[in-house]
Amino acid sequence: MSGDTSPQRLTPAQRAGRYAALAALIVGGFFPFIWMVLTSLKSEGELQKFPVQYLPSKLDFSNYARVFSEQPFAQFFLNSMTVSLLSTVLCIAAAVPAAYALARLNLRGRGLLMTAVVTFSMLPVVSLLVPMFRLMRGANLLNTYPALILPYAALSLPIGILTLVAFFSAIPRDLEAAAMVDGTTRVGALTRVVLPLSTPGVVTAALLVFVNSWNEFLLALSFNTKLSMRTVSVGVTLYQGEFAFPWPLIAAAVVVATVPLVLLIAIFQRRFVAGLTAGGVKA
Repeated sequence: MSGDTSPQRLTPAQRAGRYAALAALIVGGFFPFIWMVLTSLKSEGELQKFPVQYLPSKLDFSNYARVFSEQPFAQFFLNSMTVSLLSTVLCIAAAVPAAYALARLNLRGRGLLMTAVVTFSMLPVVSLLVPMFRLMRGANLLNTYPALILPYAALSLPIGILTLVAFFSAIPRDLEAAAMVDGTTRVGALTRVVLPLSTPGVVTAALLVFVNSWNEFLLALSFNTKLSMRTVSVGVTLYQGEFAFPWPLIAAAVVVATVPLVLLIAIFQRRFVAGLTAGGVKA
């Protein structure tokens, strides 16, 4: 008994509804960033006009020049890039073996360990601020890169572990068993079989860790107080005065700080989407 498996054609109304939903999703997702870009190209006078002037009368890039002239924003950018990259590498390096052990080894108390990982991922950062600050001060790490790299890697570790456990669990065990029959060790099976098949998951975990590290504010504000050690998330707040909020200048700083994240998502879009969707499907 065979059925009609041809795709069902959409009516004009259904097609219009889908296009409308897609347009609403695009506008809702990108409008804040587009509005920020438009604001960065306006002058203070244009921003204060009423009724609202949505488009700038002319493209004025002077705010972007002021971003780098009024504050050492290039140094802030370098600090954020260094901290985010190193914390991502450190976190993924620790998350891979931990996730593999939880996904593959018959560990006692595995359920308890997974519960602990999930619980730690839900702890608010502010509750850990004081003990971490005392730890960094006791280790003489304040106003250094490790003062942020180590906490960022530790706080993002549950995200990396949970993401990778889903991917490692979806890979058939027979592939590793065949590799180990040929003489490969457990570590060799991880590096030669599991990791190549889990590339979307590793990319997804790395992007999540990088974005969390790049956007983090509280620890960066508390641990690195020297101007030369500030990150972009804190540096953006330095443009406002006690009684003045130069929104076009602040918007330009936010756009510059957002560019790396936009580029990363654009470059790794396919692997990131595959990682978000495939990790929950067990093979």
